[in-house]
Amino acid sequence: MTTTRISSLPSHIGQTVTLRGWIRAIRSSGKIRFIEFRDGSGDCQCTVEAIHPEAFSAFEGLGQESSLALTGEVREEPRSVGGVEVSIQAAEVLHISEDYPISRKEHGIDFLMQHRHLWLRSNRQNAILRIRHRIITAARGFFDQDGFTLIDTPIFQPGAAEGAGTLFDVDYFGEPAYLAQTGQLYLETAAMAMGKVYCFGPTFRAEKSKTRRHLTEFWMIEPEVAFAELEDLEVLSERFLSYIVQEVLTHNRDDLESLGRDVSALEAIQAPFPRVTYSEAVDLLHHPDLHAKLEAELAAEQTRLQELQKEISNKEGQLAQVSKAWKVEKLNREIRDLQEQAKELDLWIQNQPAHIEDAKTFEWGSDFGGDEETILSKQFDRPLIVTEYPREVKAFYMKRNPSDPRTVRNLDVLAPEGYGEIIGGSQREDELDVLMKRMEEEGMDPEPYQWYLDMRRYGSVPHGGFGLGIERTVSWICGLKHIRETIPFPRLMGRMMP
Repeated sequence: MTTTRISSLPSHIGQTVTLRGWIRAIRSSGKIRFIEFRDGSGDCQCTVEAIHPEAFSAFEGLGQESSLALTGEVREEPRSVGGVEVSIQAAEVLHISEDYPISRKEHGIDFLMQHRHLWLRSNRQNAILRIRHRIITAARGFFDQDGFTLIDTPIFQPGAAEGAGTLFDVDYFGEPAYLAQTGQLYLETAAMAMGKVYCFGPTFRAEKSKTRRHLTEFWMIEPEVAFAELEDLEVLSERFLSYIVQEVLTHNRDDLESLGRDVSALEAIQAPFPRVTYSEAVDLLHHPDLHAKLEAELAAEQTRLQELQKEISNKEGQLAQVSKAWKVEKLNREIRDLQEQAKELDLWIQNQPAHIEDAKTFEWGSDFGGDEETILSKQFDRPLIVTEYPREVKAFYMKRNPSDPRTVRNLDVLAPEGYGEIIGGSQREDELDVLMKRMEEEGMDPEPYQWYLDMRRYGSVPHGGFGLGIERTVSWICGLKHIRETIPFPRLMGRMMP
């Protein structure tokens, strides 16, 4: 039996096909049944009429997520998903699903996270995973086209690259080892061999944070380039991000729209990106015009909260005037959605005065946190490149800035709309004595890093690279509120199941 995928149905109009998949929902209207059917490639509407009694009766008592093989004719139907409909002549039940736990009613986030293995089947999660796939495919394609070579770096590593405080330690046959925070140090050695390289794999940070931007296990794609300086990395990062966004817009526009994403915001993502130094960013945080803008935004959101509360009250009043179950369910769903919006907005309003005050009093030399990144990135419609941070808040391997020894030759790329850092990178320190002195200042034992220092002993050259976090990029491009939806099975502080 040849199976046709739902995604290809528009090219089979007038033909008889066989689909294999799962039921989302069934509703009946007299002698016809309407079936919402999915197969992983997409959804379609199928119909079966009582004139096909065997196929018609096959659906009796079937629950959500029962699996079937359906055979029928593909018809054009503009009102249906995908513009087609399948008229079923035969149905084979493969498995009957009973009491599927995720129904069409609203479920709390804790319940959905506990059932993540089933939640992935929803339309929303399907769309997010397809966009994640496209981002990864685009990233690999970009580096392949640009002459990079993929290098697989180790997950078990002997030391820290980003700070010992966020290491997951493991027993490696009686020896101490750690889960990789980054592949960068190893990737640098490969760049000295092959010029332009990248790695892609899981990374781990034992950071005790429960914010919407943090995971303990996430995926990074990291390029490293010999003979590259900071300015080269700025251009590479904006070319890279622009390419990824355009690929998603080209291939996944329907998915973005199904998520309610403002596609026009993504269409603005084109090089060149705005650039500021860390010092200029601090000046921007201190500027009275920014404070006035933030105060005006706060006042506008307070007005919006009042409007949301009024809308909730109006819909609660309508509940008493309707009797049909579907109308009651619809109103309750709308009220819950509005209540969730109001709850989030109220929390934002409560916190915003402190964020404004933090911007006013931010001290040069401190690292930007999520609040500062959000405020800065919201001032631009494209990703913002921030360079030359204070060396005390950055990693030991970043090259000192010759024009200002207080800073390093690094860059962070902040996504617009308040999504914060999605790229972090730097030119690497290529002078052996300078790097060893920095390690001494950090209290680092140089012995485990002799292999890394060899790059500065044998043919040292300027070089640099950056890392892009896949999950933060998915969150930004999809317009998600929380990073937990960006990866199939998120690992968060306090959550390891499923």
